[in-house]
Amino acid sequence: MGKARLEAFSDGVIAIIITIMVLEMKVPHGDSFSELAPVLPVFLSYLLSFVYVGIYWNNHHHMLHAASRVSGAILWANLHLLFWLSLFPFATGWMGENHFTAIPTALYGVVLLMAAIAFYLLELAIIRNQGSDSLLRKAVGRDWKGKLSPVLYVVAIVATLWSPWVSEAIYVSVALIWLIPDRRIERVFSGSEAQ
Repeated sequence: MGKARLEAFSDGVIAIIITIMVLEMKVPHGDSFSELAPVLPVFLSYLLSFVYVGIYWNNHHHMLHAASRVSGAILWANLHLLFWLSLFPFATGWMGENHFTAIPTALYGVVLLMAAIAFYLLELAIIRNQGSDSLLRKAVGRDWKGKLSPVLYVVAIVATLWSPWVSEAIYVSVALIWLIPDRRIERVFSGSEAQ
């Protein structure tokens, strides 16, 4: 099975997720800058989630680019990932509306953790389908970012018991780790095309 429909469907779902997140931000009724202050936590949570969704979209694109075909297992793994990403608007809105209190911040971390696990499962499904000598397998190598992120999410979830702000700092740190362009797949593709 080709991958074009999977890519188009995933892109559409991710676009809808971003749209829903921005619609969660309510417009203040006043016309002064002071009216924006109550909306600031919602905006900050939106900004963080927008970056995360962008990171997932970018890496999802690269990962599917490395796949030559799609199987039923890949379709289900992709839906699993999209399920967790689709919870971003809810978790983002709840955390922002409650000004980063412990329980909403912990739930946000759970959604991030589950999305990371789902992404890893999709990666495994693609590697299994393409074989151990697949381009994706070569590209991800030891995948230190993919292994470190879930550990940091668990630490952040536990940290909400003491300080939700520590958790937020960890969530931002993980996003920054992934924001640094990851050229592993591009390097592998460049090398394979040169041969």
